[in-house]
Amino acid sequence: MWRVPAAEIESAVVDQLRGLLRTPEIIVGTWRATKSMGDISEAEVRDALVRLDPLWDELFPAEQARIVELLVERVDVSPDGADIRLRIAAVRYDEAVSGGVAGAAVNLR
Repeated sequence: MWRVPAAEIESAVVDQLRGLLRTPEIIVGTWRATKSMGDISEAEVRDALVRLDPLWDELFPAEQARIVELLVERVDVSPDGADIRLRIAAVRYDEAVSGGVAGAAVNLR
């Protein structure tokens, strides 16, 4: 039987989320979603998402955990790696990766 420390899994999940939120597809999707909220430019959205790293480090662990809970539906760990399933309502990652195919999984291998 193999074991993976929870801290390693948590770190990998957070790293993947941080990287995901900086992808051009997520930036554009977020900008499009905010258009109805006012006059926000794509550059402003990009800058806010890029500045997430320093902000993340300032959040209390409970706040970080809440954000991860909102974005991550499930993490399956196997000897081959971990599959992270995101909540599609929170992050439209399926469109960014597959052009609209339902479901989203980020593989950590």
